[in-house]
Amino acid sequence: MADRVRSPRLHEALRNFGLGCFFQLSGELEDGAELHVALQEHGAAGRPTLYEYRPLVGRFVEERAASLGERDDAYDALEVLKDEPAAGIFARAHASERIGEDEALRRTILLPIVVRVAERCGGFEWDDRTFDEAYLELERTLFGARRTYRAVAPLVGLSAGAEIELGPGLRVRAATPDEFAGFSDAERSLPQDFGREVDRTLVLELERELAANDPLVPDAPLVFGNTVSALRLATPGAIAAGPVLFELLDRRPYAVRPLPAVTAQQPHGEPTRLDQFRARIAAQMIELLTSSGVDPDLLEALDRWELALFQRGPTRSDELREALVTLLGGDEGSWAAAMRASALLGRTADERSELLQALRALVDGDGPGARAEDVVRRCLVEALLHGSREALLGALDETLLGVRERLPFGDPDRVAAGAR
Repeated sequence: MADRVRSPRLHEALRNFGLGCFFQLSGELEDGAELHVALQEHGAAGRPTLYEYRPLVGRFVEERAASLGERDDAYDALEVLKDEPAAGIFARAHASERIGEDEALRRTILLPIVVRVAERCGGFEWDDRTFDEAYLELERTLFGARRTYRAVAPLVGLSAGAEIELGPGLRVRAATPDEFAGFSDAERSLPQDFGREVDRTLVLELERELAANDPLVPDAPLVFGNTVSALRLATPGAIAAGPVLFELLDRRPYAVRPLPAVTAQQPHGEPTRLDQFRARIAAQMIELLTSSGVDPDLLEALDRWELALFQRGPTRSDELREALVTLLGGDEGSWAAAMRASALLGRTADERSELLQALRALVDGDGPGARAEDVVRRCLVEALLHGSREALLGALDETLLGVRERLPFGDPDRVAAGAR
């Protein structure tokens, strides 16, 4: 082991801290402290279901984080850690919380390595080999030439038959049984019934390769926020992510971050299924939403539409109407928006007439109706795909006046192919 350790001083300091914590925690158990357990189910097709009682050592450690972090051996370990420049990336994980370097290192290195060893030991009986394995994993993260960053957030309101790529390193996939292992008390941060309902078994994952000297990790909350908005545009379902995302560096827990409220809250409506056709639309929406040239009025319309998903009654109707007017009405108002929307999505005169009728209640303030709600969603998709909102409005007006032939707006094949 000694010839494989890059920093013997750090190894010794963290080992002393781990031993001290195990001594304190096992003493509390002997004095009557309660270590909770979870009943974990293991099953596979064609085999009997097995059950295992798993001690929740992570929660036990987390509940005593304050006292463990104030131990003398904790301060000794912190001094050694702060002499290692590579440890600074973990301190930066909590820089925005203004908690200080010491507390950041406690949260991201000291306590997690205690939890990691305790979970592998199944309790608080120390094992040097188990600690050495956990320590070497830490060194590979601190001193490696490159780091693998990964962020994972639970998804609700969505099902899928297979893993689906939404962009470089961005995917929707099934959650694994130990998806959030290593994060203290992660179960309490998961959505209700996650892993037990068919529309609550997926996660959103972002993966990136980082250089060892890269000072910043990706802005995963922003990426996931745009991704959920794109999924809501592509699939008319009640989709949400979070409420938090879990970050890892080289498979080590790095941070837990909240997602934006509009991303984490589940809209009214029914779950939906993500297929390859809708995934292609979502991937295009993600790319367009993250570009720098999106029209401000289009973004405002998108915000209003997304806020409407959480409302009911007149408030929902008002937000949807304002979204449509902001997107397609301009100075001409709601009726111009309704006429342009019918021209945008209707391929025949009958379809345009039917769409205009569906929008009448929304425009008059009598309530949107499911058809009108879907029209607003599809108009947003088309506007994003077109690129220039002003050019789109001009083309629609010329179509309504008969000056030009109708462009292939709203055609499913065009949307799937991403044609502009």
